[in-house]
Amino acid sequence: MARQSSPASLARYKEKRHFDRTPEPAGAVARQAGHSYLIQKHAATRLHYDFRLELDGVLKSWAVTKGPSLDPTVRRLAVHVEDHPLAYGAFEGVIPKGQYGGGTVMLWDRGDWEPLGDVHQDYAAGKLKFVLHGERLKGAWMLVRMHPRPGDRGDNWLLIKERDEFAVPGDGDELLADETTSVASGNSMAEIADAPGTKTWNSNRADGKPEPPKRRRVAVGKVAGVKKAALPTFIEPELATLVQRPPDGAGWLHEIKIDGYRVLCRRDGDGIRLLTRTGQDWTGKFAAVAAALGALPARQFAIDGEIAVLDAEGRSNFGALQAALSDGHDDRLSLIAFDLLYLDGHDLRGAPLLARKKLLRKLLPATAETATLRYSDHVEGAGVALFAAASDKGLEGIVSKRATAPYRGGRTGDWLKAKCIARQEFVIGGFTEGEKARAGAIGALLIGYYEGGALRYAGRVGTGFTAKLASDLRTRLTPMKIARMPFDAVPAAMRRGVTWVRPELVGEVAFSNWTEDGVLRHPSFQGLREDKQAASIGRERVAAPTTPTRAAASGPNQVAGVTISHPDRPIFPDSGIVKLDLARYYASVAAFMVPELLNRPLSLLRCPEGLAGECFFQKHFATGVKALARVKITEAKATHEYVYIRDAKDLVSLIQEGVVEIHPWGARADDPDKPDRVIFDFDPAPDVPFAKVIAAARLVRKMLDGLGMTSFVKTTGGKGLHVVVPLRRGPDWPAVKEFAHAVALTLGENQPDDFIATMKKSERTGKIFVDYLRNDRGSTAVAAYSVRARPGAPVAMPVAWDDLTPKFRPDRFNLKTVPGLLARRRIDPWRDINDAKAASSLPRQRVGAAE
Repeated sequence: MARQSSPASLARYKEKRHFDRTPEPAGAVARQAGHSYLIQKHAATRLHYDFRLELDGVLKSWAVTKGPSLDPTVRRLAVHVEDHPLAYGAFEGVIPKGQYGGGTVMLWDRGDWEPLGDVHQDYAAGKLKFVLHGERLKGAWMLVRMHPRPGDRGDNWLLIKERDEFAVPGDGDELLADETTSVASGNSMAEIADAPGTKTWNSNRADGKPEPPKRRRVAVGKVAGVKKAALPTFIEPELATLVQRPPDGAGWLHEIKIDGYRVLCRRDGDGIRLLTRTGQDWTGKFAAVAAALGALPARQFAIDGEIAVLDAEGRSNFGALQAALSDGHDDRLSLIAFDLLYLDGHDLRGAPLLARKKLLRKLLPATAETATLRYSDHVEGAGVALFAAASDKGLEGIVSKRATAPYRGGRTGDWLKAKCIARQEFVIGGFTEGEKARAGAIGALLIGYYEGGALRYAGRVGTGFTAKLASDLRTRLTPMKIARMPFDAVPAAMRRGVTWVRPELVGEVAFSNWTEDGVLRHPSFQGLREDKQAASIGRERVAAPTTPTRAAASGPNQVAGVTISHPDRPIFPDSGIVKLDLARYYASVAAFMVPELLNRPLSLLRCPEGLAGECFFQKHFATGVKALARVKITEAKATHEYVYIRDAKDLVSLIQEGVVEIHPWGARADDPDKPDRVIFDFDPAPDVPFAKVIAAARLVRKMLDGLGMTSFVKTTGGKGLHVVVPLRRGPDWPAVKEFAHAVALTLGENQPDDFIATMKKSERTGKIFVDYLRNDRGSTAVAAYSVRARPGAPVAMPVAWDDLTPKFRPDRFNLKTVPGLLARRRIDPWRDINDAKAASSLPRQRVGAAE
């Protein structure tokens, strides 16, 4: 369990240092849990290596007098010293003579560490085992406290390499002799000592030169939309909607699109974190950028930007970025900063974009066009002309942003992107063997994207690889081999010689266009995307074009390419939520919700005038947008049309038509008579506590586990829970309904005081109705992430089974909280629900046999 050290844990560190005379950071205990690791080579009174492990918000530190060795028989003395702040992990430079630890400091290694066992218990016992994922040190290691002996002056431990594939018997000091440069700057100790600026920290300078002037902090001043608030832990990034061409009218500013990793740069005092768009902490990967951010004249900020490697012409190259990270050359990285969201106690997100960028420009150094920190400049108007110039120069494209818009997470329509070169992320599902020069490496990758719960094949990509990348990919993919093809379908000619792999890795691919068969033309591999989850990858579709002749399409009320009429119409009067808010919510969760709804017939709850007016269910959606896809389904003696969605634009189009709740079938439109879901709806009587509902869901999960069936759980936006089982298509609706009924009856027979399988409310007092009737042709259940038409705008939210503790509160999920929760969530608990491997078959044995 994550803990936080007391601020007093850094007292010894601060007592030993005068921060007006040393470049070392003063630091503070971090609030977020992490497992960063680093070694700093330190030429103080005597040369040694400072070994540091992040634990409970600080760096636990040992001075390893002779440095680490890869030989398991070598035991190196490691003297336990004072805790250091996390900000120290990015420090490299010279501590002035006369100060504590005076001498040159090099960042010699960095990465993450993984404790083996109970880390707090083992640390206290003095026997800490762990795995290092560093750039130089890898594999299993051990720190063991020595028994104190007479005359010992410190807390002495031993650093020992354990025997594994990374051990090198007989290594001795060879690793230290071979690796003599910084993993951050590439400089030697002498080069670090001689680097410009390293001798300017001591306020009592011996050379008589004046101290460099300190930059003043940036004053926010009076800007409309700014409010005083605490620094958010994480901010959901605003995303751009793909369009065919950029807007060309007034009110838009245009920036060059950067091909890199999106990051939120967060500073709170001396703690600096660089977070990916999904909230992963990648500060260790971008240490040089973190160090540059530490020099900015602000104690708190949140900067939105992109980490990239730029060539001499200022063009970003994702392959070069991958190579720099692989080789440990983070000195090649630049942060292209394009938005300032928070500054010294002020939340700027409500301010107009132009005002935010003006403050950002003042915050960044004057050399921000050529330094590690770069300002993303822009032009106002003339979007089409800039797009043409970007195309001529071989750039990826441009991003157009509404100049007066506030900052909102998700795809709001305020940011648009137009690409000169088609490219997007794809999931890797297989590979072929390399030949000739690529022998022993991969020859080509088979790639795809998720749609309708299946992995759709998008073609092979066999170009764009360096020899090293092709070899590295083979190493990564080989342990991921599986027997079955992960794609829903692949042409027979394309299956020959293919090794199938678990669809977990994501790669970025450039291509010319799509064929009519849904395959890429001229694909070229650009690199792996470690910041993207495979389950979130769908086909990127172009929204309606934004042109001067379609002013309404690019107006302030556009969401995901859909113009929202009556945007201020109250939908949830009790919460102040209007129609535009509802549309923006659905756009913000589309990446999670669309894979759940894709190609499923829908029943819809519409509230055209909001909850204050009439709300009604509608199965046969005859009105509205003609572009919405429909499927004809025969019911009784008549054939009716059901709507289904394909992308975020379709989803938001439903909201434009007054939809609030979305209820999908448990089958897909291509074969509505073959269900691929079983749903158990636990509907408690009003007097049943929620803890009892949790116990009921867990009991059914146990039954299903006994039948070899994988289950997932979500809240309903009310007091119940849904347990969902993905099915292999084959059984018809009567068979699935019969199975669900059998489960409900078994529960009622075994625990009649707790469960009931009848809808009669007169018999349900104190009991939970196990509603199996959701599993019938034409029946539906509320979709995951759907808002419910109830006061407070609650949301039906997928959760992990482990989340269902006595403290669990389903009412915490609503329209206002869910987007932020999704942004901070590290793992999607439903990430495997659309995976073919998770699908179960209906059991052949009696349900009661699972008891």
